[in-house]
Amino acid sequence: MRPSNNYWSVFDLVGKQNQLSQLEKDIEHPDFWNDSTAAQKVMKTLSSLRDEVDAWASIKQQLHDLTDLVKLDDESLRDDLEAETKKLEADLEKRAFAAMLSGPFDHDDAILAIHAGAGGTLSRLGRNAPAHVPALDQSRGFTAEILDSTPGEEAGIKSVTIAVGGRYAFGYMRSEKGVHRLVRLSPFDAAHRRHTSFALVEVLPQVSMDEADVEINPGDVKMDVFRSSGAGGQNVQRMLLLFA
Repeated sequence: MRPSNNYWSVFDLVGKQNQLSQLEKDIEHPDFWNDSTAAQKVMKTLSSLRDEVDAWASIKQQLHDLTDLVKLDDESLRDDLEAETKKLEADLEKRAFAAMLSGPFDHDDAILAIHAGAGGTLSRLGRNAPAHVPALDQSRGFTAEILDSTPGEEAGIKSVTIAVGGRYAFGYMRSEKGVHRLVRLSPFDAAHRRHTSFALVEVLPQVSMDEADVEINPGDVKMDVFRSSGAGGQNVQRMLLLFA
């Protein structure tokens, strides 16, 4: 028996299809590009939504095809069916998890910062610093670029900041925020005893300036103007802005 269409309601496939149809109508309006910033946001949403709907439609079709093949009861297809079923289950599990990422920034890229904590030399992060965060898995299609790093006093890295790109990067990684503990054999201990070290992980969404809604109250700004001596002996006027 084919899966009931009610099965897909848990992923709101129909709702996403309706939203996609409405957005496709909106972009056909002659005034759509009058506000380029708003139009780009809509196009970004449209692209993401279209990819999601197409992915779920593909999974649904694969499930129907596998059901039809099972009905043939052909023993020669058994190995292929098992392989395709496992592949479909993995894809479905991944999509099901992504469906739970409904936060305002879950679709965005992320900024990951890892800081070495207590634990002596072992607290210094090694060259594989991203390994401290399980969600930073490039098999998910994420990209990682080191923006800044501070070397440790003796070895490894004291802190590192990484730009993580990919769909749902922030959604996948935000749960990693906090203190991570690592227990391992110390390469600096002649007795090879187990040592515990800690690392602080911070995760922030990468929000473009177009999407940021920042308002500065003039009453919160204090402006001080003063003079100081320059390198050549001349007076240099400087201005300092402070935010309350």
